[in-house]
Amino acid sequence: MKVTSAAPQLFQTGPMSSFQTIGEVTEAIHRRILDTYDINERPPRLEEDLKFVPKDREEVVYVYMYRTSMNPNLQNQKRLRLAPIEVPNDSGGKDAFYHRPPLLMDLFYLVSVHSKFRSDAERLLGWTLLTLHHTPKLVYRPRRYILPDGRTVDSLGREWDPDADTQIKDLQVEKVSLALVDDLTVGDAINLYTLHEAPYRPFLTYRARVALDGPLTSTEGGSGIAMGDDEGLQPRDTAFPGNKKKVGPRTFGRPTGRIHKPPGPDAHNVRRRFDKKADPDSEE
Repeated sequence: MKVTSAAPQLFQTGPMSSFQTIGEVTEAIHRRILDTYDINERPPRLEEDLKFVPKDREEVVYVYMYRTSMNPNLQNQKRLRLAPIEVPNDSGGKDAFYHRPPLLMDLFYLVSVHSKFRSDAERLLGWTLLTLHHTPKLVYRPRRYILPDGRTVDSLGREWDPDADTQIKDLQVEKVSLALVDDLTVGDAINLYTLHEAPYRPFLTYRARVALDGPLTSTEGGSGIAMGDDEGLQPRDTAFPGNKKKVGPRTFGRPTGRIHKPPGPDAHNVRRRFDKKADPDSEE
């Protein structure tokens, strides 16, 4: 199916699609603890301020995000590429949008507990440990995209619904995993508590992995996308000039190979820079 675009303005760019994701991951941890609490009728209080100490027998679970880092193992090039999203338009076709690859981040959380009696705090810590251990998918929902006109849709072009069925074919799904990791030494934890003027308490550290989507860029008709001078897409005789050597009547050297086609969906109205004679209306 050919993808067309009827964008009112060439290269119109929308807001960041995932600017709320990090905060939503923290809220998902809070909801998981509160919704599954079954020790007694009074659920613990959730706090992000490590120095908070209640004056009565109220129990507290501290959830504090102390570090973020980019995951370099799954990092992609930042060039624009066709976004995995199809939005029907009024002309009967589907609008095309470009975006840069998602930013893959690791979020690190410190989870600690407080109670008036140490035995109660240890009981609460054990319950929290098992609860989060049996949470393989902290967030599992259709991926959210914000169009340049402000509409929030999923990859099928429908209005975004976090509770929609995730088993539909070609639907892009957002998955956030949570894993117990050994990220802080005791000395690092003591320094962290001291920095916040809080008493030292036993703690757990967790890592949540998220993919953050940036803005979508709309196109119009045969718009071209400059992808940079990538040698992997050039013919070999152009990428390595002057590498042939004549020996007698025959010529030896690096053979001219076919242009490498990158994986992923077919390019849409893209012309490589080195191909000066290419038809700008072609698909390559």
